[in-house]
Amino acid sequence: MTAAPAYLDSLNAEQRRAVEFGVGEGASAGPLLVIAGAGSGKTNTLAHRVAHLIVSGADPRRILLMTFSRRAAAEMSKRVERIAGKVMGTGSGVVADALTWAGTFHGMGARILRELAPHIGLSPEFTIHDREDSADLLNLVRHELGLSESKSRFPTKGTCLSIYSRAVNAQTDLDEVLKTAFPWCAMWEQQLRTLFGAYVEAKQRQNVLDYDDLLLYWAGAMSNAAIAAEVAGRFDHVLVDEYQDTNRLQAAILLGLKPAGQGMTVVGDDAQSIYSFRAATVRNILDFPAQFQPPASVITLDRNYRSTQPILSAANAVIGLAAERFTKNLWTERLSNDKPQLVTVKDEADQARYVVERVLEDREGGTVLKQQAVLFRTSSHSGPLEIELTRRNIPFVKFGGLKFLDAAHIKDMLALLRWVENPRDRVAGFRVLQLLPGIGPASAGRVLDAMAEAEDSVAHLLALPAPPRASEHWDGLLEVAGHLRARSGWPSDLYRARLWYEPLLEASYEDAQVRHADLLQLEQIAAGYPSRERFLTELTLDPPDATSDQAGVPHLDEDYLILSTIHSAKGQEWKSVHVLNVVDGGIPSDLGTGSTHELEEERRLLYVAMTRAKDHLHLIVPQKFFVAQQSAYGDRHVYASRTRFIPKALLEFFDNVMWPAVKPAHIEGLSPQIPKLDITAQMRAMWVK
Repeated sequence: MTAAPAYLDSLNAEQRRAVEFGVGEGASAGPLLVIAGAGSGKTNTLAHRVAHLIVSGADPRRILLMTFSRRAAAEMSKRVERIAGKVMGTGSGVVADALTWAGTFHGMGARILRELAPHIGLSPEFTIHDREDSADLLNLVRHELGLSESKSRFPTKGTCLSIYSRAVNAQTDLDEVLKTAFPWCAMWEQQLRTLFGAYVEAKQRQNVLDYDDLLLYWAGAMSNAAIAAEVAGRFDHVLVDEYQDTNRLQAAILLGLKPAGQGMTVVGDDAQSIYSFRAATVRNILDFPAQFQPPASVITLDRNYRSTQPILSAANAVIGLAAERFTKNLWTERLSNDKPQLVTVKDEADQARYVVERVLEDREGGTVLKQQAVLFRTSSHSGPLEIELTRRNIPFVKFGGLKFLDAAHIKDMLALLRWVENPRDRVAGFRVLQLLPGIGPASAGRVLDAMAEAEDSVAHLLALPAPPRASEHWDGLLEVAGHLRARSGWPSDLYRARLWYEPLLEASYEDAQVRHADLLQLEQIAAGYPSRERFLTELTLDPPDATSDQAGVPHLDEDYLILSTIHSAKGQEWKSVHVLNVVDGGIPSDLGTGSTHELEEERRLLYVAMTRAKDHLHLIVPQKFFVAQQSAYGDRHVYASRTRFIPKALLEFFDNVMWPAVKPAHIEGLSPQIPKLDITAQMRAMWVK
């Protein structure tokens, strides 16, 4: 093996193999699958591969890098710049700027569809609905079809959208989706087909796309040989992070881009595939090598830089029982004598007390609260613990707060921008019009109907008289709509929109001051985008966090304990990790044992939870759970057994602990003055006549 360039010195042998694979062969390099175990330096390896491609002559403008968040793509670009800078000096900044095709599947899809729109039956001015807007539009269609008035309970708008999204992303027929994921809705199959057909027609009339459409239209375009060749011809290299979390639609897009696999690198870990509820399928990564001839090369990163060896040995043993996987055993140079603890407690109350005592003990030992986490399968599992933490005055943050775009005041502002950008966006129009006092759904509907029939919708709006019960805010709405239509400047448009909205904000919310801070933050964010269209597209696809709608933020405390679902914890790490309810019915969830693939995903969830721990891991097994539906003084309960994923044969990898520890009774010596009695003789004599 030739000597590695200096900027690759920090990589281990397998990481370097992945980085250097096929470099020098240009776009003819075959497909590569990198199986990157937990804590194995996956992100660092992928960033080095991109940098190495560029340093070796690849054009960064012809590299497509797809991650699962825009922030991950931005961080990856910064890493590439730092690595390339070791070779190229000040020129590395130009490299990062030229890496323009880095982002999420949905973000890249939106960009490509803007260009392809005239060729695939779309208007380039389409706007994008987030999940809540999509559910609202689906609900409008649901009402129009009379399905909300059925005698039997029809699925809610959120359930309908979940069914639709699962069918689209999994590329599975509706009847199969209902049978496997939504059996309680199977009786409505025909009505749901009608609803989804009408929903698609409504989106097309209004020139809007939902999240799923960004992939669906892109995949549809790639099924045309001429368009696929045009799009694929732009990229010499396609690299995908977290490939185990892709769905069938995303896999179809990749195969459309690189049908023979040349220049394609995908990175992921089948053992961390835990998002089937989003239609992700572990089959994508398991079947990847065999999709090409010759098969894709596979490189495994199994050296872990996070956890101690005893933690890894236990995690390896748990995932080693999986029905199907890429074989790897994580190892590390971080040796320790402390095995993970398998802690048996009486019930959930004792579980909460155990966690609190250990957390405080670790804090006294020098581990700050932020370096400790409590993980759980389902958000509701942390209820008793949250009560105990509050009682003991321990601050905590529970992951799961609202996204920035889910906050009502932010949605109001963006609805105004989206409506002026695309006047046929009926959901945005309904939201804006009903902000005005005196305008309800009927009045808003009449305004939107009149606009839909006009050739220039905004001009028609500006000419409309005020609805009968509309307030003085009507003229203000017309003024701001006219200003935004004129596109006088970005981001000053947002400033004008905020001035119009602020009186409505103050009249609607008690915490208007906090929400006002969000609006100012929105303006700061807007300044980083070149246009209103780019701002609306990218912010919808990857929203930041809100300041006014977070869950469980501690009160002015610099340190706090982390509470998180296992799904939210993926990609994170802490010195000490406690996992709640490691019992059958908890992990696996009692809803996750219906099929083999569901059960295997539950096993992977436990593996993900275990591999978040760096130094200390505690798996907690309550023996008794109280039944929720009973009186305040009831004592009905059910007993639980240790998770099936840790059978007796694996107990050697854990320290098995009972808490609280049972202390042997201490009996003082008896006084010598006490007489001796032969009770046994008395017992025998009882039966003698």
